[in-house]
Amino acid sequence: MTILLLLVPLALLLGLIGLAAFMWSLRTGQFDDLDGAAHRVLMDDDVEEKQG
Repeated sequence: MTILLLLVPLALLLGLIGLAAFMWSLRTGQFDDLDGAAHRVLMDDDVEEKQG
């Protein structure tokens, strides 16, 4: 039962760290362009340039 005195605050601390990391990622724009990466995979970057 005394282990709960350690585990409960530890769980709360880890939860707060995770929430802070999520809030930071929202503020810095990590989730702004969700479709861009999916479309970039389909684009063909191997187009050869014509040399004249």
